[in-house]
Amino acid sequence: MVDSFAQHYHQRTKYDPETIASKSQGLDWSQQPSSYKEYKIGTNYDLKPYLKSTKQDPDSIWWQRLSLFLLCSYGLTARIQTMGEPMYLRAAPSAGGLYPAEIYLVSRGNKFLPAGLYNYQVKDHTLIHFWANDVWQNVQVACFMHPALMAAELTLITTAVFNRSAWRYQDRAYRRIFLDTGHLLGNIELAGSMNGFRPYLIGGFVDRDINETLYLNAEQEAAVTVIPLVDIDAYPDLVVPAFPSGLPSRINLEYPDLPDGRLLNYCHQMTEITEFRQLPANLADLNPVQLDDKYNFPFCLKVSTKTAPINWQDTLPLSGLEDAILKRRSTRSFTGAGLTIEDLKALLDFTYHPQHYVEQNLDPNPNYFDLSLIETFVAVSGVEGLEEGCYYYAPRAQELRQIRFKNFRQELHYLCLGQELGRDAGAVIFHTADLQMAIQKYGDRVYRYLHLDAGHLGQRLNLAAMRLELGVSGIAGFFDDRVNEVLGIPEGEAVLYITTLGCPA
Repeated sequence: MVDSFAQHYHQRTKYDPETIASKSQGLDWSQQPSSYKEYKIGTNYDLKPYLKSTKQDPDSIWWQRLSLFLLCSYGLTARIQTMGEPMYLRAAPSAGGLYPAEIYLVSRGNKFLPAGLYNYQVKDHTLIHFWANDVWQNVQVACFMHPALMAAELTLITTAVFNRSAWRYQDRAYRRIFLDTGHLLGNIELAGSMNGFRPYLIGGFVDRDINETLYLNAEQEAAVTVIPLVDIDAYPDLVVPAFPSGLPSRINLEYPDLPDGRLLNYCHQMTEITEFRQLPANLADLNPVQLDDKYNFPFCLKVSTKTAPINWQDTLPLSGLEDAILKRRSTRSFTGAGLTIEDLKALLDFTYHPQHYVEQNLDPNPNYFDLSLIETFVAVSGVEGLEEGCYYYAPRAQELRQIRFKNFRQELHYLCLGQELGRDAGAVIFHTADLQMAIQKYGDRVYRYLHLDAGHLGQRLNLAAMRLELGVSGIAGFFDDRVNEVLGIPEGEAVLYITTLGCPA
């Protein structure tokens, strides 16, 4: 059977012990791309004064909500001094601290923000209004008249600046770019709940039209998601009709034999929706269908993960969540000590069961692309109260099912490219997907959706770990086929992401 281009790209960008050295290259730090995009012309809206504002008039409250929303989504949260320019960390984690995403804001036109295009200037927490013409209808048409765009006055568009990540990670950077954007989507979802905005995730749009609307050079930067923000504080009873987050693209079975270095950009082209197409007569056919949990062996150990939800309330509602977002850091090393089974249950509960948090005013049904396509495995090396081995996590049943029976610390150390995080973690969580089955549903574009969803889940794990005072770090560099061997899963199951959990050193 001929592989589609997404399958071909995934296979070509696997890390393998015998070839990884030949593909690595020294980094010329003088050529590292900037992580910030600057616009020289436009009207600036400074959001910093609203972070500490105590004014209670409606206009000031609206600006404060928007300012906190953007800060908690992607704002600067820490400054690290280096030998050269200081490095600034952001609310959403990024592989290598390269931050490939940009955030644009499209205004329909309201009393606060005139119609047009804005870029979120992360470095100084401002919005710059760089295009003053109304482009809202362009976005609506490019997004197949998504109903959330009828209800919203503001829309975020996230883009990827390819070379920020490709400079270091070469062709495999495409995976990392979408995982990093998935982290950002996790923050956008939760920051929206904290500040009275309901984000609606759109991944199905005509790429060329959105790129042209933003005046992007699509060879260097391209749109990844469109996210209308419905103001639920202003319109609490507004109902937006259901519409799938993801739409399919072509399945590309014919493609050239490309050399290394050209796979990333070509993969993005092959995952584009290039023209307006007739939507399926029944849009419900594209909605995620919750399949039965896999790996339900009759005699395997099954451990219930049902537990009380994490409490995100401190002095104010959800202030514990805001604190976790702003203080989140990737752990650099673990002590090797175990976490508890109650910790693991709480992590899984927050990540996979948002409906348990409705009483804390979090969205019980946040948008993903299609979580039914993603499987979760947990390698347990040090969890007090849980036998060592590999487990399949069954979210519908809320239980862990043991599928392998040994301590895999050494194998985890090796498959994580020798990173001690894999060896010393108490638990390592793997997200995987049957790539061929996913492509049959969404075409090659599903490669984007899978990594965005995996990153989104990973960010919820990050924040839950922060709240529980655990260490956590995501890993996107691993020996792909070795992971399949350790987990005992088929070769066609693509490994998307790894999250390590443990006690921080």
